[in-house]
Amino acid sequence: MKKLVLLALLATTACATTGTAPGNDADLHQRLLTLDTHLDTPAYFSRPGWSFGDRHDRETDPVQVDLGRMDAGDLDGGFFVIYTASGPLTPEGYAAAKTFALGRADEIHAMLAQFPTRIGLATKASDAARLDKAGKRFGFISIENSYPLGEDLSLLGEFYRRGVRMASPVHFRNNQFADSATDTPKYNGLSPLGRQWVAEMNRLGMVLDASHASDAVLDQMIALSKTPVILSHSGSKAIFDHARNLDDARLRKLAASGGAICANAAYLGANNPNAERSEISDKLEDAGKLGLTVDQVAALTRRLREIEKTAPSQQADFETYMRLVLHLIDVAGVDHVCFGADWDGGGGVPGFEDIDALPKVTARLRQAGYSPADIEKMWSGNVLRLVRIADERKGR
Repeated sequence: MKKLVLLALLATTACATTGTAPGNDADLHQRLLTLDTHLDTPAYFSRPGWSFGDRHDRETDPVQVDLGRMDAGDLDGGFFVIYTASGPLTPEGYAAAKTFALGRADEIHAMLAQFPTRIGLATKASDAARLDKAGKRFGFISIENSYPLGEDLSLLGEFYRRGVRMASPVHFRNNQFADSATDTPKYNGLSPLGRQWVAEMNRLGMVLDASHASDAVLDQMIALSKTPVILSHSGSKAIFDHARNLDDARLRKLAASGGAICANAAYLGANNPNAERSEISDKLEDAGKLGLTVDQVAALTRRLREIEKTAPSQQADFETYMRLVLHLIDVAGVDHVCFGADWDGGGGVPGFEDIDALPKVTARLRQAGYSPADIEKMWSGNVLRLVRIADERKGR
């Protein structure tokens, strides 16, 4: 699958150091080990009539990631997300969320079991290269929003046993652990339970993810954590001033602490409100619950694509995304940038609609003068470094 050999990189070194392109670099993306840190695709794994093993047509299906397009776009693997929406901070709310999140974990494992010759579970940094060498894609598992833990931090251990190696404390609304970037501050950062969450994450050897958390939470996570922090799908305020994005000072602080920020393909520009588009998107997201047939999903998706031609969800495109990537590199450095486009969770812009487009990013980075070695750091090396550090320091 990949030919990650030293000679392949050395062959391009002379050109890379001068910022010029080598004579034949068309297959560079195929040679690199690539991963995305935030794949919300598990939301579709149990949809009747849909298979992760197929290659789906974006004109008739809303999903942005499948094994067919992982092959076509050369995405070797990534973090499949257990996302749970926040609810009441009550025993009943926590119980319902726990049941949902454990069920989503089961769905991820069921997908992996369905395609054992094509993709495997990764729980250590070394698993990525091992599975790649075996000709397989790899799937890490992460938690977006720790709300399902309730007030019982021992549940982190249960999710760890189920393969989870990254987690974030909070999502769009404040919860029992932390303030959200998009809510009114309640704790001015982490709650007392949130500080315990940081310690337990460190003890287990899980990577701390600060995407969706407030700036104060990020500051406190960096200060408290014994391992570097990641932002699995975030952007820059210099590109678009939104609470979900980071200012340059915090980008530098993150980099100085050894952490990394993974470039999001959302929050790149102002929203374009459209009631019909939102209604259709909601229906497609809940297609399984609503019992929509394959034909109904196809019809809704065709209509959605028609609307998107004149009313995309945000005022941005692939050029905007590349401005974000290059700005993050300029401020944080190649050792602290990665990719987490929020596929199947709201990410994607014209010219960068699904993972078929990933080779375009590599090509543009080469045009900008970055070496194959630096590009591979950003596609996988920086993230795997954080996974490795978290594992090596667990129990301390």
